[in-house]
Amino acid sequence: PRRIAGEIAGMVALRGGVFMMGSDTPEAWPAERPAHLVEIDPFWIDETEVTNAQFRAFVEATGHVTTAERAPDWEELKTQLPPGTPKPPEEMLVAASLVFTPPSEVEAARGIDQWWTWTPGASWRHPQGPGSSIEGKDDHPVVHVSWEDAAAYASWAGKRLPTEAEWEFAARGGLSGAEFVWGAATYSETTPQCNSWQGVFPTKNLATDRFERSAPVGSFPANGYGLYDMAG
Repeated sequence: PRRIAGEIAGMVALRGGVFMMGSDTPEAWPAERPAHLVEIDPFWIDETEVTNAQFRAFVEATGHVTTAERAPDWEELKTQLPPGTPKPPEEMLVAASLVFTPPSEVEAARGIDQWWTWTPGASWRHPQGPGSSIEGKDDHPVVHVSWEDAAAYASWAGKRLPTEAEWEFAARGGLSGAEFVWGAATYSETTPQCNSWQGVFPTKNLATDRFERSAPVGSFPANGYGLYDMAG
């Protein structure tokens, strides 16, 4: 990465330290319990998510083809499934990704599988599937990126992905025990602290924060460590 006066452009250096990772609150997921002390070494982290423009530069330089743009290999796929799992129909073994699709109230009641649509042709270039594009959204975060894609980008950029503990340390922004990355205040429907859903989820998004889906990186205030979009 390019260094400027002892710093790395677009990144923040965190000193590390000991922090309480996880949560014991009723809202916490089982995997987040129990809260426990973790020591973090100093590390660097990007100020924002990787943007479409940054990811495009990586793709143009390397020719990388993302997971969503590749048809699944059944021989590889079945090694990750229980023995005897039948092969899906050929029409399912195509390049595709899941796209969030706001359901009707009746559909929403049937469960989370009604909120997502397996969409052939959906990828970082076409976030909502064929016919959609990222034109004019160079400063929006790249989406439809797998762990392998993210790791490949990081390696190309001369960086690495943060560990889960490093991510949580960074997201907390120096706040100890706070429920949110901005502190203890609850999420505000009228003055949103991050790009999230306003209205009735998952059927109606009022877009009070001005963004129905993604937002340009840095559209909301940074946390205590100068990092943007650590929640949303």
